[in-house]
Amino acid sequence: MKAFLLAAGKGTRLQPLTFQTPKCLVPICGKPLLEYWFDLFEMYGIDDILINTSHLSEKVSDYIKGHSRGLKITLTYEDTLLGSGGTIKKNRDFIDGEDPFFIFYADNLTNIHLNKMKSFHEEMRRDFTLALFTVPNPRECGIIEMDEHSTILSFTEKPEHPASNLAFAGIILSSPKLMDHFPDSDVFDLGHDVLPRVAGHASGYVIEDYLLDIGTPEKLYQAESDMKNGKIKFSR
Repeated sequence: MKAFLLAAGKGTRLQPLTFQTPKCLVPICGKPLLEYWFDLFEMYGIDDILINTSHLSEKVSDYIKGHSRGLKITLTYEDTLLGSGGTIKKNRDFIDGEDPFFIFYADNLTNIHLNKMKSFHEEMRRDFTLALFTVPNPRECGIIEMDEHSTILSFTEKPEHPASNLAFAGIILSSPKLMDHFPDSDVFDLGHDVLPRVAGHASGYVIEDYLLDIGTPEKLYQAESDMKNGKIKFSR
């Protein structure tokens, strides 16, 4: 199965750590974040992955040369960041004939049970399934409004008046029809520019698994603490 792993961000909120270390290689308990993604991919049969790079791209490339674990990994370099949607548009040939495929935001540490998400996607029979999680601060996130049939009704980035406390978890199981909702641009964001357009065609899968954006020093510390305390475990 194929997947995009979106990993090209500069990790500015983690500076000065990310001055010398690309965000996807930031260590958690001595193990780079990228390795936790590879754990997940091996566990659920995701064996063909496209990773976008930009900041300190050569370090990502050098690392993968010695740590690919037999996974088929394609690296694509972006001199200028294309945005999460622009990356997929540029590399749309990667998923020709692949239905469905995953999109993952590499900023997160998660042990999501992907087989359960795939089963839910097949049961719902919609073009897209977005992983969702509950948040205490919906005004600071991309928030989903969903009906009783798990149909996504709206997606709003950082709403002033949130319709729910369900946030987008940075994981999508998608058909190639996602491209039909792309704007006429080469640089754009999935959250701002695409997800609002898929309302009515997408299901929301609420996860109960561990998921944490390690975008700040505080969240990185929390991830290390959670790992040491056994709050995150990888299992089928």
